[in-house]
Amino acid sequence: MAVTIQGIAPDSPASRKEIRPGDVLESINGHPIRDVLDYRFYMTDTRLALALRRKDAPYAVTVRKEEYDDLGLEFETYLMDRQHTCRNKCLFCFVDQLPKGLRDSLYIKDDDSRMSFLFGSYVTLTNLTEEDIRRIIKMRLSPINISVHTTDPELRVRMLKNPRAADSLRFLPMLVEGGIRVNAQLVLCPGINDGPALERSLRELGQYCPGLGSIALVPVGLTGHREGLYPLRPYTREEARQVIATAEAFQKEMQKKHGCRVAYPADEFFLLAEAPIPSADYYEDFDQLEDGVGLWALLHQEFTDALAQEESRPIHRRISIATGTAAAPLLARLAALAEERFPGLTVEVHGIPNRLFGGAVNVAGLLCGGDIAQGLRGKALGEELLIPSVTLRHEGDRFLDDTTIPWLEEQTGTRVRAVDNDGAVLLEAMTGG
Repeated sequence: MAVTIQGIAPDSPASRKEIRPGDVLESINGHPIRDVLDYRFYMTDTRLALALRRKDAPYAVTVRKEEYDDLGLEFETYLMDRQHTCRNKCLFCFVDQLPKGLRDSLYIKDDDSRMSFLFGSYVTLTNLTEEDIRRIIKMRLSPINISVHTTDPELRVRMLKNPRAADSLRFLPMLVEGGIRVNAQLVLCPGINDGPALERSLRELGQYCPGLGSIALVPVGLTGHREGLYPLRPYTREEARQVIATAEAFQKEMQKKHGCRVAYPADEFFLLAEAPIPSADYYEDFDQLEDGVGLWALLHQEFTDALAQEESRPIHRRISIATGTAAAPLLARLAALAEERFPGLTVEVHGIPNRLFGGAVNVAGLLCGGDIAQGLRGKALGEELLIPSVTLRHEGDRFLDDTTIPWLEEQTGTRVRAVDNDGAVLLEAMTGG
């Protein structure tokens, strides 16, 4: 086990020891280094004995540094080895529903526990071994987000189309007993893992509290590109209401036992049910914002708190906001509050239909530049167009269809600003700050 060093940070401990790009790092203090987790975990000591190789000739270096100072070694990727991809063939897999012609990275099916720790993505446990679990516990890689979907072993095998899906459930108590905080995700499909199956999953997952911190209930995402895939359909209003009712019954039990709700339906379930989205205190620690759980409540609270700090004053400004059709009514409410506080401010909110993905996809994060441009064609947008930053890739430069902000500005004839999902930041952007 070893990794090749691609670069050395200037003025770092590694540069002072004349470690070079191309050298191979084999171990730190006798511990083999195979990826970023080993490197970060063993690098925190103040005295490090590095075993390296240069052109097949071994050599050793001793480094003294402050506890959390970086060694200064740079590697080909942030993981230092290849990303672990998914071995499942889930009947609801979103990647299988992507249209053709998008950039290659979007078709990668991630199932990497390291990505869960580093970036909050979800893993199914099906490609992990007991050795991997012991490593997670030893390194205190907490929290970890797990796609459970159901605790019924046979149903889990059917949903993930992987024989290991049943056996891998045994890792859940191992992680919790090892002190790792677990957040669980249940992607719910109508008539498959909701109803009695959902009640069972909640009941059995609830046994792991308080080590299990939260359970997100998320409706299956369905695009218009499902040819040849398992027949699934969206939730009806009544079915969404039933999921919420099941969650609420479980929440009451958990509040009595543990003082918190534990299970939370995603915002989309409340929209589907045509029910009010709860206030921020409902979501307690906001454990699963990335799964669309509590996003609206937090944004609303941040926005109104920031607005309360502002004195009424005239602002002569006309702008537009482009977002997904699901969020458009919610953002329109915030815009109305801002217009009331600042006479002369006009904010037009446009819900953009998702033509690229089609189906029931209506969230802002899956809008592409082409759809935004088409949805705004011929509209007077004012002096600036605000778009959610989640429509852009992590680097902030491209939409899903590889178009860019400069391209969108050219198409709309309007200055475009990407805004983070933060209420105070949104208010500042609305008012021209």
